[in-house]
Amino acid sequence: MIEGVEVQEVQPHIDERGRLLELFREPGQVILTTVYPGAIKAWHRHARCTDTLVCVSGMIRLGVYDEREGSKTHAQLNEFFLGVHAPLKVRIPAGVWFGFKGIDPGESLVLVHKDQPYDASDPDEDTWDPLINEVPFDWERRDR
Repeated sequence: MIEGVEVQEVQPHIDERGRLLELFREPGQVILTTVYPGAIKAWHRHARCTDTLVCVSGMIRLGVYDEREGSKTHAQLNEFFLGVHAPLKVRIPAGVWFGFKGIDPGESLVLVHKDQPYDASDPDEDTWDPLINEVPFDWERRDR
C-alpha cells in the first residue's frame, strides 16, 4: 500500500426506508463528479490537499501512483475498485497521483472530500493526460 493511502469499508445502515452511509466528518469541501462508462478522469495530484473518494453509484477503477521523492513507497502503484459492489472509501494524501475510470454500464457518481476548499486563485492541482504521462498504469480492461 502506498504510504499515507488509507482504505476503509463503508458500512451502510439499512432499514425498510433505504440506506444511510456516513461518509465524512472532517471539515473541507465535498464535490460530486460523475464518470461515463469507459471514460477516464486522470491524472491529478495536489501539493497540499488530501482527497478521499467514495463511489456511491456505479463502479470505478481507481489508480494511485506515488511519485513523491523520499517516500518509502516511491514509484509504487495501487489499484482499487469502488462502488455499489465494493463500498470503500479511499484517502489519497497530498503529492500522490490518482485517477479513475468508469467501469459500470451506466454513469458512476463519485463523492470527493477535499480537506481544503478549492481556491481558484491558487488551485493546488497538477494534471497529466490519462494516457500520455509518466505513470506506469494500464487503463485497458483485463479479463483474467
